[in-house]
Amino acid sequence: MAFGDQPAYLRVAGDLRQKIVAGELPPHTRLPSQARIREQYGVSDTVALEARKVLMAEGLVEGRSGSGTYVREQPVPRALARTGYRTAGESTPFRQEQADSRVKGTWESRSEQVAVDSALARRLRVAAGDRAMRTDYLFRAGGESVMLSTSWEPLALTGRTPVMLPEEGPLAGRGVVERMAAIDLIVDNVAEEVSARPGLAEEVLALGGVPGHYVVVVSRTYFAGGCPVETADVVVLAERYRVAYHLPVK
Repeated sequence: MAFGDQPAYLRVAGDLRQKIVAGELPPHTRLPSQARIREQYGVSDTVALEARKVLMAEGLVEGRSGSGTYVREQPVPRALARTGYRTAGESTPFRQEQADSRVKGTWESRSEQVAVDSALARRLRVAAGDRAMRTDYLFRAGGESVMLSTSWEPLALTGRTPVMLPEEGPLAGRGVVERMAAIDLIVDNVAEEVSARPGLAEEVLALGGVPGHYVVVVSRTYFAGGCPVETADVVVLAERYRVAYHLPVK
């Protein structure tokens, strides 16, 4: 489709987008009203409204109740560093996920026993309905919510051991590798898959994003002798992170 053949609302959205990127409409500036867009571009109210919806869906503007629509300040993407297998002695789950060792992170966690569904059963190579310890994390850096993580560990392996609860006991808060080594499970491989999807409302809210924004999901599984000992989903806002892999050459 040639540019001139684009629907009117896309042409209007494109022009406004260019002004935002160029700084003509800087962050926190009120977007022209629907009436102003209609007058300036010679379009209908419907076209003006659809153009604003496009910019909102792209995360360039946000609506403020009773005030109007404003240009959002765009975050500078951080690197979510992935460096492959980590040896024993790695400190905390938060530290393992950070690209900058100077970041001082804190986290909240909550663990509960659950029955795994069929999708998780395939990841853990157990039967659907088997029990696992699920732990939900919310990680913060400098007081800002930056990351969610949910992990599952088969209770057939960790049940009735000192590491059954990841955040309690003698190895509370340590990495998976070190915790599993304490019960003679030597992690020797890690597999990851990276995907993107629309964020769930509760995820986006917890991370301080805008409804409708996409999230990056890193699905990670630790193996010991070919047996999965933990699988987890790490979730970050797509606009804030780029996944950076540093893989050793063998």
